[in-house]
Amino acid sequence: MNARRTLAAVVAHPDDDTFTAAGLVAKRADDPGFRFVLIHATSGEAGQIADPDLATPETLASVREEEDRRSWVTLGREPDRHEWLRYPDHGLEFEPFDRLVEAVAAILREERPDVVVTFGPDGITGHPDHITVGYVTDEAFARLNTEGVPGFRRLLHAALPETVIESWNQTLVDSGREPFDPTQLYQPRGVPDAAIGFEIDTSDVAPLVVAALREHRTQAGDIDEMTDEEQLRLASKAWFVTASPEPSPSAGVLADVFDNLA
Repeated sequence: MNARRTLAAVVAHPDDDTFTAAGLVAKRADDPGFRFVLIHATSGEAGQIADPDLATPETLASVREEEDRRSWVTLGREPDRHEWLRYPDHGLEFEPFDRLVEAVAAILREERPDVVVTFGPDGITGHPDHITVGYVTDEAFARLNTEGVPGFRRLLHAALPETVIESWNQTLVDSGREPFDPTQLYQPRGVPDAAIGFEIDTSDVAPLVVAALREHRTQAGDIDEMTDEEQLRLASKAWFVTASPEPSPSAGVLADVFDNLA
């Protein structure tokens, strides 16, 4: 891991980054040639408050920003650059699209990342903010490529394979819990397994990822309902669809987001 590589993650809310990128970053924590750039579109001020002692609606934005900062400290590898755009939570779809694109593109233009990670059209959970930030990042990536800005070798969409959702649902049913319903908003939904271009084994850093997830205490409801074993399972793999460039049919499923970059 000596090649100099930059990864940028563009997400909607605090904790989106921990779910989508923490494992990737932790695996490269000791790589001196690795740079990590993180962009949050919102501060998550419309999110839940799992414990009223942690925040109020008025303070939730600043609390969640601090939770996110602590999550990366806990992981052991903080972003080299972390930008908060602070657009309205649960309101990204109503913001002028071009303004959002340029806000993201301005940062990416300076950083010239090799790989950019964001959400795909499913937003993983169907969350409108996830979907919007994904479309915004896709457009920013395309414009910067058109400009000929160096970098921008690969655009990835975080995803869950359909068989993974099916496996989780079987676990939930077997333990007497309600299964996920991918037709419902905010419920995880999968993509066809054949669409997955990257499957990253993050089991070696899973305990760190779980510890980082637990720092998002205001949002702790879902992870607290999992057993320790299930939390480690959640953190042991990361999957991505290759959004750009068009993957070769013979490419297969790669094991590192920087694999096969010239």
